This record gives sequence, structure tokens and C-alpha cells, in this order.
Amino acid sequence: MSIEISRVTTAPAPRGSFLRANPSVLWFMGLLGLFTLGVTILSEGFGIGAISTNLVKILGMTLCLCLIAIAMDVVWGYCGILSLGHFAFFGLGGYAIGMWLMYARTEIVIRDSLGRGTIPPTELEVAEGVAAQIFGVVGSSELPLIWSFAGSLPFQLAMVVLVPGLLALVFGWLAFRSRVTGVYLSILTQAMTLALALYLFQNDTGLRGNNGLSGLQNIPGYQHVPQSVISMWFFWASAVALGAGYLLFAWVVSGKFGSVIRAIRDNEARVRFLGYNVEGYKLFVFTITAVISGIAGALYYPQAGIINPAEIAPIASIYLAVWVAIGGRGRLYGAVIGAASVSLLSSWLTGGGAPNIDLGLFRIVWTDWWLVFLGLGFVAVTLFFPKGMGGLFDYLVRKKP
Repeated sequence: MSIEISRVTTAPAPRGSFLRANPSVLWFMGLLGLFTLGVTILSEGFGIGAISTNLVKILGMTLCLCLIAIAMDVVWGYCGILSLGHFAFFGLGGYAIGMWLMYARTEIVIRDSLGRGTIPPTELEVAEGVAAQIFGVVGSSELPLIWSFAGSLPFQLAMVVLVPGLLALVFGWLAFRSRVTGVYLSILTQAMTLALALYLFQNDTGLRGNNGLSGLQNIPGYQHVPQSVISMWFFWASAVALGAGYLLFAWVVSGKFGSVIRAIRDNEARVRFLGYNVEGYKLFVFTITAVISGIAGALYYPQAGIINPAEIAPIASIYLAVWVAIGGRGRLYGAVIGAASVSLLSSWLTGGGAPNIDLGLFRIVWTDWWLVFLGLGFVAVTLFFPKGMGGLFDYLVRKKP
């Protein structure tokens, strides 16, 4: 008996630059730029006021969801790891920046209040006032240890990257070195997310329990700037982050590294037999996508204005997987299409934009029926368009004469 052993090979690199070899990147960047310019012109803060500030925030948050969807597509669609925990990293990024936003804003209010007296307040009085203001809602007047550097923006920005990254690194190292794969790995990631959410629901965690962090839409030191302008700042930041994330992941999956992780997705045992460090590749993908998810969350929640443990419940990560599946796994633009279409449709149907339908025997109220509609759509796409909306787009492009 003879056994044929083949190496994981990559196609010869096409001549020309990376962008020339990947025209979809240029198309995406161009469309993203036009979309950003259009929203800017139509906004209340910098344009003619044709779209409301609330809609600008929704569009900005949608861009953040598209960014985490791209990360999910890389870890699942390209590497084959169905993670049901990436929204936990998304939420941790939001908590990290939310701590600074809440602390710094509260400190300004406390200093202004205490400064009206005849004697200037001491730093201890200010710190005690901030702690009482933030944690009075959970019956405490002491600042938890994890808030020791909450007043430092550089430190909290570092935490946006480090906390999700370190959690993913430790979890991934333990899971991958044990060679946990398939549905068992998915269950583990879901269990991690559930454990984190349940932990954050407790009042003694130092993050205000079920109350979460609120008032995040106000940037400390810029109280005089209207929300119409601040919302555009975050929208621009979200657009830049999405463009940079798309470019980064397109570069990652286009070369030899991308060929190896796709081979791991298709036949992990063979790739390991050929001498590749499978666990190292999977750990890198899991960690870098977690970091990008944290950055997306740090941009999302200041636009939402509030974050609480319910935001990172396991169901949120399941929704994320549904978005990527509907958009089309293994296509970065498919993840963007899926996340944008589903999230915007959800906002329209559950936000009162869509009229309810009276069928006589029963009445369709979209706030109640939206999840049923999403489930039916997911089943339909799975049955009739297994490659998702992105695959349908590819088919239409190829059919053009």
C-alpha cells in the first residue's frame, strides 16, 4: 500500500501589489469612503441635517458590528473555529473604555460641585466623591481596585487591547493544546462567555453589576460639544477602524498564512502531520480576532451610551455567527454584508420603523416576531444560498457578460 503525502501549498504570488492582487479590497475601501462621505454631508453636525444624530449613531454602531463580524469570519470562516465567545471580547473592550468615560466625567462633576465651596477640595475628597457617585447605586462608597487607573486614558486604551487579548491567549492556549475541536470547542467558548456574563452581573465585581456603565456618550472635557458633532467623531473612528481591520485581515488571509489556516479548517490532522504548528496558527488567529473585537466594542458602546452584562450574554455571540453565516463564510465582504443588513433590519423592525401587520386571526408585532423572522431567514439562506449573500453576489458578478 502506498500513501501519497502532499504539502500545504500556496498559489504563486501574482505580480503586482497586494491591492492589485485583491481588487475586492479596493472596492470595499472605495465604497466605505463614499458611504462615510455621504453620511458626513447628510449629518446634522457637519452637513445639511438630512439624517438625524440618532441615525448617525446607529450607522456608526453598525460599522463596529461589521468589524467584529469580519473578525468572526476569519476565526470561523477561514480557520474553522466556531467561537461562540467573541462578543465577550467585544464587551470587555467596551467596559475598558467605559470605565474611563464614566470616571473622568464623574470627576469633572465632583470637582465642579466641591469647587463652589470656600475651601478647595483635596484629592482624597474628590476620590471619595467620585466613588460614592459611581458606586452608590450598588450600595458602596469605595472605589474598587480595578478602578485604580480608570482616570488614565492611555492605561484604559491599553486595557482595550490587553484584556481581550490576554483572555483569548490563555483560553486558546489551554483549549488548543488539549486539542479540543469542533462542537466541543464551541461549547467551551460559550461556557466562557456565560461565566463572564454571570460574574459581571454580581454587584461586587467592581463594574456596577446589572446596572452596568452609563452615560458613555459624553466625552469628558467636551461637554460643550453637541452630540451631533460627537456622533460624527465616533462614526469617522468606526469607519477608519473598519477599513483598517478589513485591510489587515485581507492581507492575513491572502498569503501563505491564509492558505495554512484554510487547510487547518479543511483537514487539521493532515496539516499537523505535514509538520505545521497547528495550535500556534489557531492561537494567533483566535487572539488577534479577540483584540480586534475589543477595539470594535470600545468604539461601539460610547455610541450606544451604556453597557451592561446582558450585552455579552451567549446569545449575542450566537447572533454574530448567524450574521456571518447569512453573509457568507470565507468572504470578508460577506461578513460585512451579513452584519450590516441584519443589524440595520433589526433596528428598523424593532425600533418602530416598520408597521405592524394585522392578519385578522393574529397580529404581527415586529418587536415580538423579529427573532422568528431572523430564524426563518437563516434557514432559507442555509438551504437555498449555502454560500450566503456574499456567494450570491459572486454568482451574479460571474454571470455578467
